[in-house]
Amino acid sequence: MTALSILDLAPVVEGATVADALASATRLAKLAEEAGYRRLWYAEHHNTDALASSATALLIANAAANTSTLRVGSGGIMLPNHAPLAVAEAFGTLAHLYGDRIDLGLGRAPGTDPRTAALLRRGAHDDGEAAFAANIRLLAWYFGDQVDGDAAGQLGGHSSGGVHAGVARGTNVPLWILGSSTAGAAIAGQLGLPYAAASHFAPFQLSEAIWTYRQMFNPSAPTAQIAEPYVMAGANLMVAPTREEAEFLFTTHQQMFVAIRRGTRGPLRPPVREMDWAPHEEQMATSTLRVSAVGTPAEAAEFLRTFAGSYGIDEIILTGYAHDPAMRERSFRLMAEEWARDASASSALPA
Repeated sequence: MTALSILDLAPVVEGATVADALASATRLAKLAEEAGYRRLWYAEHHNTDALASSATALLIANAAANTSTLRVGSGGIMLPNHAPLAVAEAFGTLAHLYGDRIDLGLGRAPGTDPRTAALLRRGAHDDGEAAFAANIRLLAWYFGDQVDGDAAGQLGGHSSGGVHAGVARGTNVPLWILGSSTAGAAIAGQLGLPYAAASHFAPFQLSEAIWTYRQMFNPSAPTAQIAEPYVMAGANLMVAPTREEAEFLFTTHQQMFVAIRRGTRGPLRPPVREMDWAPHEEQMATSTLRVSAVGTPAEAAEFLRTFAGSYGIDEIILTGYAHDPAMRERSFRLMAEEWARDASASSALPA
């Protein structure tokens, strides 16, 4: 059965503080482990009052310190914002501290506006696909044995400059490629790495991206970490005892989407009985957020089963927002309980 995981952006809600958001993130990490989710990832975002996931590696360390078996990682680190050496050193350190529980998901988008991206990078950077792939090869080399004689082949003919990442050597941190289009999917396939599709907010090229990834998959690439293609896809979630309550609570997510489009993003707002949006905003939100499991546990599970089956998805990573953190936690718990019941019922069927 398709595995379920959680993507957390540490949302800051109206009337609360960043410290409250981080405390909520810690509780969600503990819940994720207790409820049986496969992994918990954090997504890097900057220059926003709505999210507290800017220092992604620190959130990963906090979650790993408060759990014992849950896989924890980035969904993702926006690689153009960082020097690969610094990323290797941070995640190599995490691997030494918490063992084989750390994932490194990598994206090519800045996770912010152009002005903030320029401040983060402190200099000119090549944001192209070739540069992204080259930096991933470098990261894979840092996490490997870092044998100088192998560097030219591993790095596509480029040199490491004689620089090593001692704390990363031999940790073999699993790499994932994140994407919302065929470009990222092609890179993931060519490098022989698992692919995570951002279908929870960019579902428009999902089918083409997955097809491209599978067609391009090369298990013999020097960077390959898996023998066969592996696809994770994002979905939004809001589960409640009744569909009416779930739809009401989901309006917080919808308001956040509209605020982003209007350029007025702030802390998450309370749910509303009726959305205040223009027809074109409603149409855009409905289209963009169409991969959303909203309803009772059974309804959400049926939506996710159909979604996974339609695209051959190996793992679904769920993200959800609520003005009341307790409602967010309840949503993820109810979903896990329903998914476990489905798994038990499936295993009880005759072969």
